[in-house]
Amino acid sequence: MVKNALRKHTARYAQITIGCTLVCLGFNLFLIPAHLMTGGLSGIALIVYYLAGLPVGMQNIVYNLPILYLAYHVFGKLYAADTIFGTVVLSIILDATHFMVDWNVCADPMLNSIFGGVLAGAGFGMVFRSNANTGGLDVIAAITKKYYSIDVGTVVFLLNFLIIIGSMVLFGIEVALFSLVSIYVTAELTNRVAAGLNREKSIVIVSPQAKTICADIMENVHRGATFIDGRGGFAEEPKNILFVVVSLTQVSRVKTIVDHHDPQAFMIVSDTSEVSGKGFTLECESYEDARRKWRQTHEKQLAFQTGSGRDAGNS
Repeated sequence: MVKNALRKHTARYAQITIGCTLVCLGFNLFLIPAHLMTGGLSGIALIVYYLAGLPVGMQNIVYNLPILYLAYHVFGKLYAADTIFGTVVLSIILDATHFMVDWNVCADPMLNSIFGGVLAGAGFGMVFRSNANTGGLDVIAAITKKYYSIDVGTVVFLLNFLIIIGSMVLFGIEVALFSLVSIYVTAELTNRVAAGLNREKSIVIVSPQAKTICADIMENVHRGATFIDGRGGFAEEPKNILFVVVSLTQVSRVKTIVDHHDPQAFMIVSDTSEVSGKGFTLECESYEDARRKWRQTHEKQLAFQTGSGRDAGNS
């Protein structure tokens, strides 16, 4: 148990470090050479860097000191420890890789904003996926959410909006517009990586032929399904509802099966992330083995019921 826990924490902190490294590469290879901005306290650090030349990483630690203090007193030691680790690692790597700014990988500001946002977003997503953060506005937003019930996204957006307005006043509207592109790409990639890139599809099927459709899906798509009891909204008649989660490549097969058995079936297909359990994050037996075991169990139950009925008749 101790070894497993140690291995798990080691892997988590390694993932945080890799995420911070990706963020720093996005900054030093693309954003800073193009004099672009980013959101959060790092955006303020970049403004000061462009004006006074102070190291971005050093500024990031200094600006986060009061935030780390708040994180410790509001959320506890564990949250504060993860925040300190992410903040310190990000700051150290930012300054350690600052020499990459002189490489001038790309001259196009649009490409710099896109690829800088992609790297930064992927890095932040890895950090957040590890249940950690790098300090900054995320902690402020979390504190605001706890005490004032204001949505986290709203707080971060307002604070980042003020940073962009400041960059527009100082460096011009083009820098601000390209910076908005970078911030959008960073936010989008952060959400996708944090939620999981391997997104599955959840399908809800409402049809009188739900049982037949279920059997066909299990036999030909090899996915389990769940029946949900429901009622219609008008006459409150019973409804047969089928719920199934499949991979993206299996959606068309499910649609074909449903259309074959009931062309008028009501069906909802939606994105699903963080799917766990047998068949996804856990290994499971093949459909044939599961079907064979089910038949064996079903036959035993029938034999037992038949035998019990005979005994009752003889008595």
